[in-house]
Amino acid sequence: MIKLCDCNGSMALDGKGLAIALKLGAPITIHTQLCRREVGAFNDALQGGDCLVACTQEAPLFAELAEHSGAKAELKFVNIRETAGWSGEARQAAPKIAALLAMAMLPEPEPVPGVSYRSGGQLLIIGPADVAVQWAERLKDRLEVSVLVTNRAGAENSGAELPPVRSYPVWSGKLKSVSGYLGAFEIGWEQANPIDLEVCTRCNACIHACPEQAIDFSYQIDLAKCKSHRACVKACGDIGAIDFARAARARSESFDLVLDLGAEPGIKLAQPPQGYRAPGRDPLAQALAAAELAQLVGEFEKPKFFAYNAKICAHSRSAKAGCNNCIDTCSTGAISADGDGVKVEPHLCMGCGGCATVCPSGAMTHVYPRVSELGRRLKILLATYCGAGGKDACILFHNAGTSRELIAKLGRRAQPGKSGGLPARVIPLEVHSVAALGMDTLLGALAYGASQVVLLANEQEADEYGAAVEKQMRHAQTIVSALGYTGMHFKLLAPQDAAALEQEVWALTPAKSVSKPATFNLSQEKRTTLEFALEHLAALAPTPQDEIALEPGAPWGRVGVNRDTCTLCMACVGACPASALLDGRDAPMLKFIERNCVQCGLCVNTCPENAITLTPRLLLTPQVKAEQVLNEGVPFNCVRCGKPFGTKQMIDNMLGKLGTHSMFSGGGLARLQMCADCRVIDMMENKSEQTIFGIES
Repeated sequence: MIKLCDCNGSMALDGKGLAIALKLGAPITIHTQLCRREVGAFNDALQGGDCLVACTQEAPLFAELAEHSGAKAELKFVNIRETAGWSGEARQAAPKIAALLAMAMLPEPEPVPGVSYRSGGQLLIIGPADVAVQWAERLKDRLEVSVLVTNRAGAENSGAELPPVRSYPVWSGKLKSVSGYLGAFEIGWEQANPIDLEVCTRCNACIHACPEQAIDFSYQIDLAKCKSHRACVKACGDIGAIDFARAARARSESFDLVLDLGAEPGIKLAQPPQGYRAPGRDPLAQALAAAELAQLVGEFEKPKFFAYNAKICAHSRSAKAGCNNCIDTCSTGAISADGDGVKVEPHLCMGCGGCATVCPSGAMTHVYPRVSELGRRLKILLATYCGAGGKDACILFHNAGTSRELIAKLGRRAQPGKSGGLPARVIPLEVHSVAALGMDTLLGALAYGASQVVLLANEQEADEYGAAVEKQMRHAQTIVSALGYTGMHFKLLAPQDAAALEQEVWALTPAKSVSKPATFNLSQEKRTTLEFALEHLAALAPTPQDEIALEPGAPWGRVGVNRDTCTLCMACVGACPASALLDGRDAPMLKFIERNCVQCGLCVNTCPENAITLTPRLLLTPQVKAEQVLNEGVPFNCVRCGKPFGTKQMIDNMLGKLGTHSMFSGGGLARLQMCADCRVIDMMENKSEQTIFGIES
């Protein structure tokens, strides 16, 4: 059941036309005040089964009514007011409204695995004594508080006093490291001040004894004032809290939460981990951070946003570096090298998906939502839009937070039928993060019939992932432009406000789209999806091409081999993670399948003769799937038994490099021309040759 409301007559809705577009058996009733005097119609609809309400503003009200009714119907909501009905082109927005309704009617995606956090409320407050102690006093009744004082005593800490009651631990020292996440932080610091706050009884004897007043009520010595009288040491006596000879010692402790009040944060990441707040010196920001941390006690769960297939990862082979795209792109520090592959700390991952976007092989994939699920939504959205008479569809991907709010503000600014709002052909589609949309999704949308794909990023997304996303867009735009699809098909927007967004979306002009939408489904396997999308776009291309040149960093290309220097050692074959390079099986031959190559550079970095080069390009002929011979050599036969065991060029190179070495004098040089079996036999037959058994101890 679909319940539509024109919101007190502010939208022009055609119930009959929408029913036809959605292939429903009867026209859709259009209500005027569904959330007010017509609320009975909503209650009646609940008795008929699942219900889709085209209103998000009153979603809490409708959800409460459904709960009180006792109906077991599934309730869904979709916003057609700010995204379509409130627009300068509201009268042309019927295809978009139909598309949004069709997409909202799809079943919910399959859930993804979760990642759990557990916090007992152990909070470490790091910073100057005056402010750190103040916050410790405010939070000690709500959290299990500890304090790390990071500044020296003196003018820098004027007025700082430790509390008269030792109700929580207080340490001092220089912060060295902060790592971990909510419930599992590891803090390292170095204690250097002569006064050990853990031993100090705060009797004030040292303060009274110090002639330079180098000690205040923070119980730390200002070494710039201290003249080494050591009166404080004598006053401390048997307590032994003061030791000027103490070497700086490393300390570390574990905590669930961290409030870092230092001028420079201990974790310098664009997206710090859950449970860590570094508000700086702003009192309001400190208050907000403290309030947020106070809520983080208990057990929490978030989705595991990624999946990783180490078998096809192009990061490294045999300690030779290849692709570092995911590590370089990650803004949370969640990805690190792990031998020939990478490892991802799921507790640090925030689900931006940038790693999946830049991964050339598809080893790293974003699963929130899965590409296959997003493809299904795109396919239904565009099919319904085109079936309802829509033209030149522009998909506007946006996140569920600030970008959704910006679109809502834009809709509220509109004068329906006159100006403002989203154009009728611009269809918003919400995702967790726009940074997760790689070329497989971009080109897949074009194959399904979209004219353009626009990503709406907030300021943080644009700063962290804008360059990576725009590079992927350039690769895709180069391809479709070469194929004759004129116009700008991909764009990243990062407007500051609704007015700027309005200006940018209305400035978009339609680009050429495919004459027939594709029928294939997007796959979780990135290379498979790209192959299907490219084949469809190439088959319908206005100007077909056999080869398209691409900029460095593109995930397609060929491998070139210098036959004069290549010895067919096959090191490159062992290093290739994508099976793009193959040996000749029973013949000394190096083969290449261009379709599989991801241009990771592992073959270049592994080759001992520096004989390999990469050329980024997209080959669109059947040759891309065929084995190509890059080099082949003349077999070299063992001089003793005649069995082939290498190539003539390899043996000649060996003889040239080792022929003058004393180790290979006499019959040793001939052994380089023998197979492994004959080499052993020859050594055993030569009785005059010294062996280890003839050496006396």
